[in-house]
Amino acid sequence: QVQFVESGGGLVQPGGSLRLSCVASRNLLSVYVRAWYRQAPGKQRELVASLTAGGATNYADSVKGRFSISRDRSENTVYLQMNNLKPEDTAVYYCSFGLGSRGVREGQGIQVTVSS
Repeated sequence: QVQFVESGGGLVQPGGSLRLSCVASRNLLSVYVRAWYRQAPGKQRELVASLTAGGATNYADSVKGRFSISRDRSENTVYLQMNNLKPEDTAVYYCSFGLGSRGVREGQGIQVTVSS
């Protein structure tokens, strides 16, 4: 069973920045898409950003120009750089790895709170 270590969350003031990291405990081999989702209290889960194996990215309109998804050379990482954070970005963030026919694997979630 693969485990994920998510880090970089916490409390930040409006306008600040955070960088979320997600590292799987083992090589996931072929990853078709990496993504970050978030869920705020009382709201539906939403896709924040995605990154395909070919390098195509997609962002929620609410984070375009502020967030950036990336990976390094290994198959088992994904990052989310979050700049100019707003109170409405407060949520639990989840990393996600799409493995094709092997299904989807997700982290346990990390809290991001934007407040003064």
